[in-house]
Amino acid sequence: MRDIESKPSNFIRHIIDEDLKNNKNGGRVATRFPPEPNGYLHIGHAKSILLNFGLAEDYNGTCNLRFDDTNPHKENIEFVEAIKNDVAWLGCDWGDQVYFSSDYFDALYDFAVQLIKKEKAYICDLNAEEMRAYRGTLTEAGKDSPYRERTVEENLDLFARMKAGEFEDGSKVLRAKIDMASPNINMRDPTLYRIRHGVVHHQTGAAWCLYPMYDFTHCISDALEGITHSVCTLEFEDHRPLYNWFLDTLETENHPQQIEFSRLNLEHTITSKRKLTELVDNGHVEGWDDPRMPTIAGLRRRGCTPAALREFCQRIGVTKSENVVEMAVLEGCIRDDLNKNAPRRMAVLHPLKIVITNYPEDQFEELEAANHPQDESFGMRKLPFGRELYIDQEDFKEVPPKKYKRLIPGGEVRLRNAYVIRCDEVIKDAHDNVIELHCTYDADTHGKNPEGRKVKGVIHWVSAKHAIEAEVRLYDRLFNHPTPDNSKDGKTYIDHLNPQSLLTLTHCYLEPTLIDATPGEQFQFEREGYYSLDPMHQANNKPIYNRTVTLRDTWAKIEKRR
Repeated sequence: MRDIESKPSNFIRHIIDEDLKNNKNGGRVATRFPPEPNGYLHIGHAKSILLNFGLAEDYNGTCNLRFDDTNPHKENIEFVEAIKNDVAWLGCDWGDQVYFSSDYFDALYDFAVQLIKKEKAYICDLNAEEMRAYRGTLTEAGKDSPYRERTVEENLDLFARMKAGEFEDGSKVLRAKIDMASPNINMRDPTLYRIRHGVVHHQTGAAWCLYPMYDFTHCISDALEGITHSVCTLEFEDHRPLYNWFLDTLETENHPQQIEFSRLNLEHTITSKRKLTELVDNGHVEGWDDPRMPTIAGLRRRGCTPAALREFCQRIGVTKSENVVEMAVLEGCIRDDLNKNAPRRMAVLHPLKIVITNYPEDQFEELEAANHPQDESFGMRKLPFGRELYIDQEDFKEVPPKKYKRLIPGGEVRLRNAYVIRCDEVIKDAHDNVIELHCTYDADTHGKNPEGRKVKGVIHWVSAKHAIEAEVRLYDRLFNHPTPDNSKDGKTYIDHLNPQSLLTLTHCYLEPTLIDATPGEQFQFEREGYYSLDPMHQANNKPIYNRTVTLRDTWAKIEKRR
């Protein structure tokens, strides 16, 4: 067992500690992460992944990766591989313990037959609408199906014929026989099996036309795998009596304990897989890995690191209380991680050309700059400096506002890691737009600030001749409302999409050291924010850099004004 004294405690750890103290499960701890491969994993899944794999690691146990692949209409191998990539990227290792619910289809069928023989399951011919009507409401008991008292022999015969493909989709289902008057609707004779023709399962092909439901499959899969603690989110709390009923009725050798914790609700985000699918299918985003999406793949492509997500999940903790976490908490974790680990580079996102008139034409020199201001282990880099440079348009004002500390006509400013320059002439086009500045530099000011020399500000720059042209994508929050799925203003989550969630800059200039950047590598663009080289795309043979997060919480003032 790892030293877990320093780990933040929570109620799940208390349960496990007590179980180990009493030698329950023979002192074993076995957890699992059971995603359905019908989409990409999102940040809420990251919390569950890190919790389940973390518990297994801390208690010298095991954690299985198991795909709940019981609905082939919505599942495919692309999602299976994406889930594996996400779990591995987070640093979790399932070893050879990867399973599919479809591995147990034969066993599940046999367990269903057992329930029929125990007179605890029956074939029902009610259609979906009739079944809803018979089920009742939260305040009214349901009614027994007219097919509830079929004999064991008839149910076994019909079930075998369902498996053989004799009946149409929706014509018959297998239901548990529990209690139609139960105050828990999940116990009112839930469906165990339904017919699905015309689909090819990504694992079993066309071998089956009969597929089990999640509630029936999940608990038995847990039992078959020897899971001790089946950790899930709070929406399954009302399903726990059904989980236990199946295992008690079937008298399985292993009976895991289901434990629920609060799911991750993050501001300016939705985590409904159905709605995320709608965003992708309807073209509101570029795909599941769009950097605006709350998917793990989207966060990775945006430049978030596994360390930042692990820190985020640790900060928010594990409780039974539902709450909404501020986006600033996640962004703060990302900033803290990248501030320590991202090398610094200079990038001009809105270029304005400068000509240093007293610098010799065709002459260049290399200036040294630190790769990280607080960590010497990052080393130094060389920056080419010449007569023509680019600075950012915001770093020059003809008519400066109060307290403006950058370049103005006749004013001076220091170029970061370089010289002090003075603006002598402003060149404009026919529409009175500033297109170029003519400046002079002081050759004696590199790395110095002579006594009596007052320079108001420091700005970044790149050499025009050596710069790399790039496309930079300024990503922001996908939704402009903190709770887009529950805004209480009569609008849908689609209405709250942020039209400024992506701003694309097509003509940006980066310092030439970035030619050696690797896909996915993160940098701090000095004075701009944290950026990552897009691992998926280029634009017109130019690299694409995605903004991971700004240098500070730019939304804080917006939220304060709401």
